[in-house]
Amino acid sequence: MPTVALFKQDGTKNGEVTLNDAIYGIEPNESVVYDAIIMQRASLRQGTHAVKNRSAVSGGGRKPWRQKGTGRARQGSIRSPQWRGGGVVFGPTPRSYGYKLPRKVRRLAMKSVLSAKVADDSMMIIETLNFDAPKTKDFKEILTKLDVDTKVLVVLEKGNDFAALSARNLANVSVVEADNVSVLDVVSNDKMIMTQAALTQLEEVLA
Repeated sequence: MPTVALFKQDGTKNGEVTLNDAIYGIEPNESVVYDAIIMQRASLRQGTHAVKNRSAVSGGGRKPWRQKGTGRARQGSIRSPQWRGGGVVFGPTPRSYGYKLPRKVRRLAMKSVLSAKVADDSMMIIETLNFDAPKTKDFKEILTKLDVDTKVLVVLEKGNDFAALSARNLANVSVVEADNVSVLDVVSNDKMIMTQAALTQLEEVLA
């Protein structure tokens, strides 16, 4: 059974936590992780690109010259695609790039990245993160005591708003609630810190 270190809020170690082997102890499936990351990055695309086709550009309401007798090629509109300022043919239009992977595939990807974090000794559990008010300085002190100076993902239980507000202004910290953790969140950060309550909620989601 995989285990990770358990810390108090003051940074002192308080034993270890035994993790669910079916979630944190599997052999990572790199192919599934890759598919999940590509899906998430595609879903983040805005897709607001647009061009004007010949029906959207202004002008060109009459033939530029008569059909016959001029010696020039026949033209119906100065806003045809071959004209400067004309409409664009087959240009990009607003669309969504998002798509879905099967639920089992998404869960396997999440279990794979979590297992990789445990195997790399890049995950730690903290008993609780309690703040009476949003205090970025206090949160930074906690990270210093935990010897965390790289990009870190902090996973909180639902409703821990003061802790989330305390951490969100730190440049190297990403904050997310347990039921909203994504594969991209985990792989984009070097370390991962979870509260015990968040650990329980995450296991409920992935069970």
